[in-house]
Amino acid sequence: MKKFRYASLPFAVYALIFILAPLILIVFYSFAGPNGGLTLEHYKAFFNFEDPVYLQVLWRSIKVAAVSTLICLALGYPMAYILSKMRPGLRDTMVFLFVLPMWMNFLLRTYAWMTLLERTGLINTLLGKLGLGPLDLMYTQGAVILGNVYNFLPFMILPIYNVLVKIDSSVVEAAQDLGANRFVVFRKVIFPLSLPGVISGVSMTFMPAVSTFIISRLLGGGQQALIGDIIENQFKVVGNWGLGSAMSVALMVLILAAMNVARKYEDENAGGNVLL
Repeated sequence: MKKFRYASLPFAVYALIFILAPLILIVFYSFAGPNGGLTLEHYKAFFNFEDPVYLQVLWRSIKVAAVSTLICLALGYPMAYILSKMRPGLRDTMVFLFVLPMWMNFLLRTYAWMTLLERTGLINTLLGKLGLGPLDLMYTQGAVILGNVYNFLPFMILPIYNVLVKIDSSVVEAAQDLGANRFVVFRKVIFPLSLPGVISGVSMTFMPAVSTFIISRLLGGGQQALIGDIIENQFKVVGNWGLGSAMSVALMVLILAAMNVARKYEDENAGGNVLL
């Protein structure tokens, strides 16, 4: 038991310095007044319903993240399902190819899309040859959503794949023996059993999408600012650490609430409620 405690000591020190201490500082700055006292002015400025500038940006961030997550789910679930049905050798290779782009720097991946979407980029060049372009693809909300989908799609595919590949084939065979066709098997057996993976994928995609700022800055060009951009601006440009901290705390509470709801829903479906 003592050996276990000593082995966990490095992680405890790491968590204290790099996780807990910064979190305490952010919460402290969000309540810190100009004269050293405590105040709620930073939260009042953020939740200003008379002039809801920041709330509008937060709502835009939630909408963009929700659309990005839905697109990732629409693309990711079929991909994960196809992967789960492949033979093991080919399946491992395909999973590796999905993971491989994540090894590249996040910033470089986003810059690559800038070169593709700009007016002289590859996409507009091809559209021009077809007589359909060039189009203004950069600095739009669609470009931000595209960047989110590209960067966060693996976070949707892998959790769903990990659940689908573990589904007992005898359950599917039992449903087929009872007369269920492929559509019924999927709707009443496979999809209910895969819900924990779907919920994990939605959580892992929505959370970084709602708080991103690099994608919106590069592909949105500052015209599609999200809450992450506003927070960064408060810290690095305006110098209002109190308001930036209050926004960070509010966003963190939102994300934790979403995670808690997802966890409860995942626990309810952990048993795989299969309806035959």
